[in-house]
Parts: sequence; structure tokens; C-alpha cells
Amino acid sequence: MKQTKLNEFSLNYLAELRSWFNEQTELDKWAGPNFRFPHTAQSFAQDLNTETLASYCLVNENDELLAFGQYYQRLTCCHLGRLVVNPKYRGKGLASTLIKALAKKGMQQLKLSSLSLFVLADNLTALNAYKKIGFIEQDYPEPLPLENCLYMVLPMPTWLNS
Repeated sequence: MKQTKLNEFSLNYLAELRSWFNEQTELDKWAGPNFRFPHTAQSFAQDLNTETLASYCLVNENDELLAFGQYYQRLTCCHLGRLVVNPKYRGKGLASTLIKALAKKGMQQLKLSSLSLFVLADNLTALNAYKKIGFIEQDYPEPLPLENCLYMVLPMPTWLNS
């Protein structure tokens, strides 16, 4: 990938993002059980909740949507959520690029020094990507939101200032 840039999410990217989720199981794995399916442009935009959650997209030099993610504060961490890479570009390291850019922005804005995220234990591609970046599994202090869900943290990322 030549050049990528992290931009605030715009509804101009909504149709492309929606097109990545054609089955209930794909959507549930990405967004959890409260995201409606089948979705319309309106329901998808509402469920995405971009007015409340900081939402960003990774784009290339042609402004093509490469990846999407959100963040907010959960406990004492900048919590990353709804991370997804365009199916056409998976396996090219964009998950790492997205996470690092999103983490830098979120940790700076929220004034936090640790990251966290949830991942389903059977989502091995995502789980391996997160472990490669340095995330480790940790017990969550309350019941997890979904069965088969793991809580992962990354305290003080070493790559933050790189």
C-alpha cells in the first residue's frame, strides 16, 4: 500500500462499508448482536453511532476506503471497536496500520496510555493480528458482553512515539 491516511468517517463511505457485510454472522462478528440485519443505509448509519463514537477510516491516495474503526474510553483504556479492513485489501498489514493510527489519535484525545479491545475467540485472523501488535488477553472486571469473547489490552504501546 503506497500512502494511507486516517480521516474522520464520513457518510460518503457508508455504502462501501455496508457492502462488506452481506451475512448476519459477518456483521455479528464485527459489530456485536445489537447491529440490525438485514440493514438499510439508515439502520446501518444509526447502529454505527458515529455521533457518539469517534469513527475513522483509513483511505488510500485515491480516497478509497481501506479500513474502518472506532474508539471510546472503557475503564482506563482507549477502547478500540468495530475494526475492519476492506475485504479486497486483507492480508496486507492494514489492520496494524489502522490500529496504530487510531490508537495514537484516541490515546492523545482521551489522554489515556493503554489500549483495549474485545475480540471473539474464534476470529483467529483478528486475534493473531492483535497479538502480533502486542495485545494480550486479560480478565475483564465484569461479565463479558458476548459468549466466546476475549478482552485484550496493550499497556503503554512502545510504537506510540514512532
